[in-house]
Amino acid sequence: MDDWVKATCHCGAVELRVKLTDGLNTIHRCDCSYCRRRQAAPVTAAITDLEIVKGAENLTLYSWNTHTAKHYFCKTCGIYTHHQRRSNPNEYGVNAANIDGVNPKELEPIPWFDGVNHPSDK
Repeated sequence: MDDWVKATCHCGAVELRVKLTDGLNTIHRCDCSYCRRRQAAPVTAAITDLEIVKGAENLTLYSWNTHTAKHYFCKTCGIYTHHQRRSNPNEYGVNAANIDGVNPKELEPIPWFDGVNHPSDK
């Protein structure tokens, strides 16, 4: 996989250019109350390594509780594109399923992160 990858929402209104921290090796799922419902499998990028190529005005934000994590979605198709992490606000989690050429099914088994017992909640 190239250093920089293209990620898009379903309708194509939002396009990201992303440099992943360690390719697809950081893929995981989280079982916090929000992520277990969403079921996306994000991969890691530094906060400085994500560029919104198009559609910034088409992104909507969801945040709750501490408002540290910021989850972005396409307003048109509703697809989760990326989020600023609560565990490390200097990182983004990028929806691996949005990356060109990636099918998360082929990456199974995808490990789970214990978000129910998140260290920020203690």
